Amino acid sequence: MPGAMDQPSPAPPPRIVTPCTKVCFIDDASGLCLGCFRTIEEVARWSGYSDARRAEIMTELPGRKGQIDPAKLGLT
Repeated sequence: MPGAMDQPSPAPPPRIVTPCTKVCFIDDASGLCLGCFRTIEEVARWSGYSDARRAEIMTELPGRKGQIDPAKLGLT
C-alpha cells in the first residue's frame, strides 16, 4: 500500500557551528560569556548570523579570554 512511508524523509537542517560550552554565564565586567567568550548579543543572534559572520567571530574568541579576570575562569 503506497503512502507517506514511501516518501523520503526531508534532509535535516545544516548543523550550525557554535563555540558554546554549555557554561552560560555573562561576566559583568567584560560583558562576555565565561564559557565561550561571546557577548550576550552574539549568543542571542548566533543562529541568524551567516556562516561567514560566525566564522569571523570564532576567530576573535581566543583573544577575548584575556578580557576576563583569570580568577573567574578558575585559572588562579
